[in-house]
Amino acid sequence: MTRTILLVDDEEEIVELLRIFLEKENYAVKEAGNGEEAWDLLQREHIDLALIDIMMPGMDGYQLISRIREKLRLPVIIVSAKTGDIDKVTGLGLGADDFIAKPFSPIEVVARIQAQLRRYYDLLGAQPVAEIKPARSICGSLQLDHESCMLYRENQSIVLGPLEYKLLNLFMNAPGRIYTKKQIYEAVWNEPYLEDSNTVMVQISRLRDKLEDDPRHPRYLRTIKGLGYKLVSQESSE
Repeated sequence: MTRTILLVDDEEEIVELLRIFLEKENYAVKEAGNGEEAWDLLQREHIDLALIDIMMPGMDGYQLISRIREKLRLPVIIVSAKTGDIDKVTGLGLGADDFIAKPFSPIEVVARIQAQLRRYYDLLGAQPVAEIKPARSICGSLQLDHESCMLYRENQSIVLGPLEYKLLNLFMNAPGRIYTKKQIYEAVWNEPYLEDSNTVMVQISRLRDKLEDDPRHPRYLRTIKGLGYKLVSQESSE
């Protein structure tokens, strides 16, 4: 199956360079020069992954990512010359799955795209019959639908990104269990945990923004000081 990649950047030379490398790997490529054009295209066509620059005229990359995460579920990678820590944290906090700094190696960009698509579609792919999960996981007033990857909280539907789904699925498989950052990272990102970074904290914060009425005082996804995080039902007093 041919995957379709959306390139969102107002620098034509960069778009053309990435198009060449992506088409060599048999990807279909769509282009947009700004956020408005990209959003219009996302609503009309099937896109498997979006590669988005931050600084663009009109709707910038941050605004586009926010709109995508409100309505759509697909991997998003930021490619930007804005490489400060605040830029990376802002982009990841809004819902991006990865961040690549300009200037970049086109080969690295293709590899990052392949990695995100692999994680995303492995997550949503068919499972062997013996391993089929229930249609939904339930924890108190929370219900996680494994077919649509949607969260339902007191009958309110909440769209989750791929990493948000994997993170919540981990916690809902064992409500009340405390997970360390290392355990979370290796389970959700499927990579060795080599250093103490903010990656897990940023993803927890993103999930809380959707899950909690007041993310600063979470009722569901609790921080256990010095240990890690656990999920409790709203009805639990622990």
